[in-house]
Amino acid sequence: MYHSVADCRDDPYGITVTPARLDAQLGWLRRRGLRGVSVAELLAARERGAARGLVGLTFDDGYADFAENALPRLRRWGCGATLFVLAERLGGDNAWDPRGPRKPLLTTDGVRRAAAEGVEIGSHGLTHVDLTRADDDTLYAETAGSRARLADIAGTPVTGFCYPYGTLDARAVDAVRGAGYGYACAIDPGPLTGRYALPRVHIGQRDTAVRLLLKTRLHRLRRRPAAGV
Repeated sequence: MYHSVADCRDDPYGITVTPARLDAQLGWLRRRGLRGVSVAELLAARERGAARGLVGLTFDDGYADFAENALPRLRRWGCGATLFVLAERLGGDNAWDPRGPRKPLLTTDGVRRAAAEGVEIGSHGLTHVDLTRADDDTLYAETAGSRARLADIAGTPVTGFCYPYGTLDARAVDAVRGAGYGYACAIDPGPLTGRYALPRVHIGQRDTAVRLLLKTRLHRLRRRPAAGV
């Protein structure tokens, strides 16, 4: 789970990696015989029994620096990814982060460029709200409404969703499933773990080779699907 790829000196949330760090992390994957792919590709490969050596890469929020700093490095290392964007904030900024700093988000053209380069476009909702606190109308708009809008923008089917803030409950999961998505990403969904609440590992600036190795091993131990979900 990535977010912004830029200068990380002013980052109170710890969600930014520098371009050089991303380059090193992708290189680490490739040297270990692993390849980053979109979540849709990873899930399809799992269904075929062919997911060995694949790692799902996601970039949340749709920061404008994805086009300038992440895309070239993904291309260099032969990796794919899923980009989760906010349909009503394209061309805006991360106004949901109270402590800033303000970071510009991709424009409509930026999303189309990423899609044209093979990046999977997924929904992060419309405006980055906590779905567990949303009323019924807002929940529908953030899930079904964002999917329809992004499909028109990207010109490709939108099958993946990502819960803002990583917060979810059974009602939010049902809304995502009902909106027609094929999967949804969370962070640590606990008993809701499943295709509509996939766990992810946060990757940050401090994640050098040793930390990456530990995170891959801990992910296998801690993130086990709940039966019957």
